[in-house]
Amino acid sequence: MKLTFIGADHEVTGSCHFLEVGETKVLIDCGMEQGTNVYENAELPVSYGEINYVFLTHAHIDHAGMLPWISARGFKGQVITTYATADLCGIMLRDSAHIQEMEAEWKNRKAKRAGRGQVEALYTTQDAENVLKHFEGVAYGQVFKLNDNLTLRFTDVGHLLGSASIEIWATEGEERRKIVFSGDIGNQNKPLIRDPQYIEDADYVVMESTYGNRSHKKGVSHIESLARIIGETLDRGGNVVIPAFAVGRTQELLYMIRHIKEEKLVEGHDGFPVYVDSPLAVEATHVFKANMLECYDEETKALVERGINPIEFPGLKLSVSSEESKNINFDMTPKVIISAAGMCDAGRIRHHLKHNLWRPECSIVFAGYQAEGTLGRLLQDGAQIVKLFGEEIDVRAHIETMEGISGHADKEGLLTWISAFEKRPEYVFVVHGSDESCVAFTDVLTSRLGLAAKAPFSGSEFDLIKGCWIKETAGIPIEKETAARKKATGVYTRLVDAGNLLMDVISRNEGGANRDLTKFTEQILALCQKWDR
Repeated sequence: MKLTFIGADHEVTGSCHFLEVGETKVLIDCGMEQGTNVYENAELPVSYGEINYVFLTHAHIDHAGMLPWISARGFKGQVITTYATADLCGIMLRDSAHIQEMEAEWKNRKAKRAGRGQVEALYTTQDAENVLKHFEGVAYGQVFKLNDNLTLRFTDVGHLLGSASIEIWATEGEERRKIVFSGDIGNQNKPLIRDPQYIEDADYVVMESTYGNRSHKKGVSHIESLARIIGETLDRGGNVVIPAFAVGRTQELLYMIRHIKEEKLVEGHDGFPVYVDSPLAVEATHVFKANMLECYDEETKALVERGINPIEFPGLKLSVSSEESKNINFDMTPKVIISAAGMCDAGRIRHHLKHNLWRPECSIVFAGYQAEGTLGRLLQDGAQIVKLFGEEIDVRAHIETMEGISGHADKEGLLTWISAFEKRPEYVFVVHGSDESCVAFTDVLTSRLGLAAKAPFSGSEFDLIKGCWIKETAGIPIEKETAARKKATGVYTRLVDAGNLLMDVISRNEGGANRDLTKFTEQILALCQKWDR
């Protein structure tokens, strides 16, 4: 009986753990690495065709995003998860595959012009369709025997619709151990979904530590903050533009706006229109509606029992087609626009920013974390001018941030979750956190709670019967250029990409009016004259 650590070890994304019990081989999560990778990940010690099951904690891409990839490489087992997670993966994995294909197509257009070789998409839409056939949904709280080696239960952990901690009773010969995988532990008092449910006992716990060294800002009423921003903006005759993640955050915002409208917290603007402009968010909203009773908290269930849809209200408009999206900004009625992507680096939100950033009567509202280097972070940090689609845009809109909104428990929430175990686990493995976060949280577990705990690196192996390490690895940093050279290289690469984009624009203007082409030519020649050194 052995546990091998593969992904999200001293890192936040790419969750993947490999459990062997008798002849049964299981992956717990199979996530995609996102953002900056710090350490090399160990290779899986068996082929993907040998994996019998994947137990999936929730639908976020950093936990589920590599399932189509392993399917294309021989995985034929079952993916077991909650019903809601299975439904969300149906849209999120298809969407991820579409993104992979589009990105490969874009790279290949550039490569062809440069005479370089072609690249393949990480995986295809067909790969996503293939793995979705292997999903099997289960209910929260249901204890079921999978085979002679494994018995399972999925417990609501309050992070996302369908998210779960997974309790595994593992049997090998005469030996029996209970292992709990926390999944991503949710924040308290989130709209719509329940708070994290607690687990009574375990021999071993594999626990996330995303916010293991941080505390969320307390005592903030997000509904009041949002009502104030909407009211002030509509009074000015402007639009409220909210970049939001399509799954989870968008639906929470709809819940808040329904409450704002019902309680008439925005005076003088009854019936103000609200647009959700993201095909993925629209599909996810339908999934939320279909999974109300199993996943929602008591307050939300009470609304449902009164015949009230908690994420629907008069004035809500769902935009799917490109034409519908374009028309939003041609209508000058002051409105709320919720659009993806949440960090403003892709998607339809960039078009809405182009149309609204320069207008001092408008507001841009950030309701989620903005990573370093993203357009969202630039705006949060006070950028006066940003570039969108090759055009410089003055930032005159009000930039607002709703603090304290997070899908993750902070340090206190994590400690509450682990302290709820009535039987203290023999060992806690701390994962899914940055170097600083997982090390700091491990220290808290050992010093404050007196637990045996360690933050393993990828490739480490633990014997769950003997209760000892088989192999402990050190982190292998991914080779990087010096900071200065990396920055210079990155800036030059961006310049080359901009040049390629210019060639695309030129080719699309073939056959244009002579007057326009002459003006375009003069602008390019002036630019070349300025920078020809």
